[in-house]
Amino acid sequence: MGTVDFRCGKIFATLGNPDIAWAMVKLTPEQQEARVAALPDVFVPVPGGWGKGGATRLRLAACDETTARGALLDAWRNVAPKTLLGLVS
Repeated sequence: MGTVDFRCGKIFATLGNPDIAWAMVKLTPEQQEARVAALPDVFVPVPGGWGKGGATRLRLAACDETTARGALLDAWRNVAPKTLLGLVS
């Protein structure tokens, strides 16, 4: 099984990275730091330079729907065009 990317011009999330137990969300380094500190069993920085830039793995089995939605919304806001940002609260 391959990965599935979610895009809004740019990729903001991926399912299946590195395998089916995980997703990746594109957070800012500050968002990543806060989420990893709050929920280290759920959020893990991607190794290497991408992780230092905010790419964050999300352990799906350990994550509830509210936490996943919040991370996805942050990731979407980080890449969405400014014209779309006013449409979502």
